[in-house]
Amino acid sequence: MTTVDAPRTRHARRPAELLKAYAGLIKPRVIELLLVTTIPAMLLAARGIPSPWLVLATLIGGTMAAGSANALNCVADADIDQVMKRTRARPLVRHTVSNRHALIFGIALGVASFGWLWATTNLLAASLAVGTILFYVFVYTLVLKRRTAQNIVWGGAAGCMPVVIGWAGVTGRVDWPALVMFGVIFFWTPPHTWSLAMKYKDDYQRAGVPMLPVVAKPTYVSRQIVVFTWLMVAWTLLLAPATGWLYTAFAVLSGAWFLYLAHRLHAATKRGAKTKPMKLFHMSNTYLMIVCVALAVDSALSLPVLGWPF
Repeated sequence: MTTVDAPRTRHARRPAELLKAYAGLIKPRVIELLLVTTIPAMLLAARGIPSPWLVLATLIGGTMAAGSANALNCVADADIDQVMKRTRARPLVRHTVSNRHALIFGIALGVASFGWLWATTNLLAASLAVGTILFYVFVYTLVLKRRTAQNIVWGGAAGCMPVVIGWAGVTGRVDWPALVMFGVIFFWTPPHTWSLAMKYKDDYQRAGVPMLPVVAKPTYVSRQIVVFTWLMVAWTLLLAPATGWLYTAFAVLSGAWFLYLAHRLHAATKRGAKTKPMKLFHMSNTYLMIVCVALAVDSALSLPVLGWPF
């Protein structure tokens, strides 16, 4: 597949250059978002502050697992990344790291994450981490991404797993609040990703990736964003019985804000007016951080649990 105006490529030679290239493979900004969700899950599982060493060990293992999945994703998607403008600076496109070395690096990180998590947390957390890597690479990247517009809906489940891994790291099991947190991120992922894809629709189309904005009318896409936003906000409230008033208040207020922006995007799309989907994309990151910080503080302070109303 040929490209136009592709960046100059060369092998990284200096240690600092090589380190930067390998750091690019693991996609640090993506990992930051995953870790933001792991800590609140661990605090909620303990309903207080768990061992700082346990938290650190889980974050280290989670970083290695996510880095493994991202590096292997870069190998599998090297042809796509070469075509898309926003990904042309990635290490494999610029050939600062070879595909073979990236593959070895990704596999080694995955093996290391399993061994680390098993040694420092428990076998369940380690197994969930490996299962997440395999799902992201083999189900999402190699099967769903290039074949269906529902790719990010089901493939996004991999991004929901850090909360389950964090919970398992503390308790050694998976309880219903962990599954609710999984659901919050599951419903959050489509509005977050589709708003980005609306902006970079031509990129995805050029690469042959059937993201929803590529294959569906803009009004359908914006309507689906509204639907998933409502599901997400409603799902956050399912966590209220296991938390206190602080989390619930912020979940309601930030959810209302997200809904307002989603409905405004849909209304502008229906009118045929110029839209700003990236505003919703950036706001979605802020929203998730607000909800997670509120959950973390609520849990760390051990505020009285609201409980079930019946």
